[in-house]
Amino acid sequence: MGKYRLKLNLQTFSTNIINRTDAEALIPVEVANEIIQGVPQQSAVMQLATRLPNMTAKQKRMPVLNSLPMAYFVNGDTGTKQTTKVDWKNKYLEAEEIAVIVPIPEAVLDDSDYDIWGQVRPRIEAAFGEVFDAAVLYGTNKPSTWPDGIVTQATAKGKGVALGTGADLYDDIMAEGGVIDLVEQSGFMVNGHVAAMGMRAKLRGLRDADGQPIFKATMQEGTRYQLDGEPMIFPQNGSVDPTKSLLIAGDWRQLVYSIRQDMTYKILTEAVIQDPATGDIVYNLAQQDMVALRCVMRLAWQIPNPINQLDRNEATRFMFSVLTPPVTP
Repeated sequence: MGKYRLKLNLQTFSTNIINRTDAEALIPVEVANEIIQGVPQQSAVMQLATRLPNMTAKQKRMPVLNSLPMAYFVNGDTGTKQTTKVDWKNKYLEAEEIAVIVPIPEAVLDDSDYDIWGQVRPRIEAAFGEVFDAAVLYGTNKPSTWPDGIVTQATAKGKGVALGTGADLYDDIMAEGGVIDLVEQSGFMVNGHVAAMGMRAKLRGLRDADGQPIFKATMQEGTRYQLDGEPMIFPQNGSVDPTKSLLIAGDWRQLVYSIRQDMTYKILTEAVIQDPATGDIVYNLAQQDMVALRCVMRLAWQIPNPINQLDRNEATRFMFSVLTPPVTP
């Protein structure tokens, strides 16, 4: 099966090379040399999901309960006991590769007394997190062997609520028919929420009948963003698309992922880098006195969605629901 190379902003072969201009902030001009960077945002999905043991092969099979046993009353002392049936079906995790190559001239490294690779590597990790989250949440650029995104599956199973459906935002989330209730109808308990950054302002603006903020006690204290006692995460890695989802609620323990190969770094010094679209040689590292940082990880994810006593219908059973933007007339 072919490998999937997911494009990251760090890799554009025809123009993407860390040159002196790109590394200007890393090359000291004055005595003081300090680089201020934001903390790389890791995968929001991985923070909430269940990590399985590392995969030992490209494919991992998961038997999933497909039917439940039935119990019966026995009629009298000598009544016949009835039999029942339980069966399983298989779901699979397919490990796919996410990779990126960052070329840089050796002269740029020589002219900098700051650890350029130490600055680039965390950003690559953050980029990997963004790609993985976007694929899991929306199916963005996903390999064909991966499941559809959470939002796509939730919508198909009737687990979506458009903002403005209820009397107010509180009803859309908390009331009967709200996003939390839709998860509970399928027999699951919500244990976390992934929301667009704009939801912070919407929640801060909610007020009770007396005009008092519901989610903020005082203006001096930080707001604890929780819904029904469960935490909210607002990813800053760019993976959440507010035009598709404002809030994703669910039992994130049911989402599983596994890593086939932990993220690895390799410094390439005598390689040829080709444009994957045309096959043209873009960089000859040895000939052009360059090095490149190659980063690779392989992983898979899946939603087993086992049958339960409250929802036996797989067509509607799902442990996630989504609050979508208002429906435009």
